[in-house]
Amino acid sequence: MIVSVLIDGGHLRVLAQKAKLKYDPDLIEAIAHSCLHEGEELLRILYYDCAPFSGTVRLPVSGEPHEFKGDDSWLKALASKDYFATRCGVLKFRGFKPKKIPLAATPLQDEDFKPDFEQKGVDMRIGLDIANHAALKSVDRIILITGDTDCIPAMKHARINGIQIALITFENHRIASELTWHADFTRQIRLPVGR
Repeated sequence: MIVSVLIDGGHLRVLAQKAKLKYDPDLIEAIAHSCLHEGEELLRILYYDCAPFSGTVRLPVSGEPHEFKGDDSWLKALASKDYFATRCGVLKFRGFKPKKIPLAATPLQDEDFKPDFEQKGVDMRIGLDIANHAALKSVDRIILITGDTDCIPAMKHARINGIQIALITFENHRIASELTWHADFTRQIRLPVGR
């Protein structure tokens, strides 16, 4: 059975951070390969994420310029691994938001706020790749790591076209019921420990 593993990087990063794991290409590779079972032949691992934001913005209280220096070298290192391809969306800066609500009554400072970023284009890329696999019949099964219900229309499309969807779940983490409804089955894996 030929399979592709599709990984929503934003979702996996949150799980890794909660487990206090170092999020790097080696961890992503280990998780991707742990999704495979005997009898499955890997076509490709597709990883979806955004490069860290780079640019200069004005701080919310002082108005002073602040430069973000995002480093995407880890994405390039991941793309160079066997079987991997990266699909990058864009990380947009949406301003600053308070770290705590309600805001303190004392005079506000820049440190009371944190940057607000939004991923753009990642869900669309996941959906397009699922649809392409279904149209080309390039795999028998898609192994999907996501927590995003925006993938459901693409999952439905793949299943209608005869592609199985295996949804990866993790111990001690709940996933939206709607995702399981539109997968053929779930496969629970453990996050690596001691990294």
